Amino acid sequence: MLLNLFAQAAEGQQPSTLVTLLPFILIMVVVWFFMIRPQAKKQKETQKMLSSLQARDKIVTIGGIIGEIDSIKDDDTVVIKVGKDVKLEIRKSAVASKIETVQAVNKKG
Repeated sequence: MLLNLFAQAAEGQQPSTLVTLLPFILIMVVVWFFMIRPQAKKQKETQKMLSSLQARDKIVTIGGIIGEIDSIKDDDTVVIKVGKDVKLEIRKSAVASKIETVQAVNKKG
């Protein structure tokens, strides 16, 4: 069917609207599949991580500061402890990632 449409266009007949728009439609599908969809998925995972933050979680900010959440003031602000007597108040949107701590099991034997 598609080959017939292209053959008609090659013979000098007026190509149909579908044949004319097909390349643009394919480009939009490829852009959505390779660019928009993965970005939306990543953004959803980031929002899930930010909403699950709790006190005592270790985090890394977008500026590269590593600290431990001391408290959560409201839905948008957290206080992190970065040193013995040093605390910073930051926005949740400034948290780049949560550091997952793995507790090693010491097996003797």
